[in-house]
Amino acid sequence: MAGLDSRYRGNQRRTRTAETEARILEATRRGPTDGTTHWSSYRLAKELGISQSSVSRVWRQFGIQPHRVRKYMASDDPEFEAKAADIIGLYLQPPANAAVFCVDEKSAIQALDRLDPVLPLSPGRAERHGFEYFRHGTLSLYAALNTRTGDVMGKTAPRHTSAELIDFLSQIVASQPEGREIHIVVDNLSAQKTRSVFQFLQANPSLRIHYTPTYSSWLNQVEIWFSKIQRDVISRGIFTSTTDLSRKLIRYIKQYNKTATPFRWRFKNAAYRIKPITQRASDSVH
Repeated sequence: MAGLDSRYRGNQRRTRTAETEARILEATRRGPTDGTTHWSSYRLAKELGISQSSVSRVWRQFGIQPHRVRKYMASDDPEFEAKAADIIGLYLQPPANAAVFCVDEKSAIQALDRLDPVLPLSPGRAERHGFEYFRHGTLSLYAALNTRTGDVMGKTAPRHTSAELIDFLSQIVASQPEGREIHIVVDNLSAQKTRSVFQFLQANPSLRIHYTPTYSSWLNQVEIWFSKIQRDVISRGIFTSTTDLSRKLIRYIKQYNKTATPFRWRFKNAAYRIKPITQRASDSVH
């Protein structure tokens, strides 16, 4: 019977205490002192004299990921809530028989031409592009998103100037029935606040511009569409000239409009919602 007893019973089962968890969390919050920016589970375990698995389990339990970082931009506009509510009101409850367009420009789009041939994708291998490329110049893309239909008007230009913006606004006005009230949502770029732009607004009283708060371009729905054309055309595109770039951008817009649908925003936490403004002043600029 004595031979059935184990000679080596192994280590006693370790239990993680609240004190150990607090040490791990506090050390993680303070960060390393050796010049690095964040802990790895192996280095923190060595620093505290505990096992790496204990650190990993605590991080996983409390949802801590020291290797990840997220960026944010806070608006310093003192009228942020009023401006945001005005724009949200245009999206949710636009004036009757009025058109609402989100307008912006995607500037300095590079016409990049790959010097090496593109190797197509194959089983187990992604599409491969050569590292070297040739720049054929840049273009700016003006886009106006109709928030009711989801359709996009587009125009390319060599540069982003106030004159090009006025020309694009003229195209928007010409696309609507005469006398229809038109609301334009734009950001705070200086080219959109010049004297010539204000003169154009005075000459077109049916057109009203709503400026987003500072550092709040995410309120402009056309930015969502810009992310789509960036993924679908620009990021992996090969362009032999600026003319070729312009042709492919306009072709994408025409194809997109065939199945365009309006964007629908969702905000789950109702406590942080900004109430839309349904009654607006008669000023042409907000």
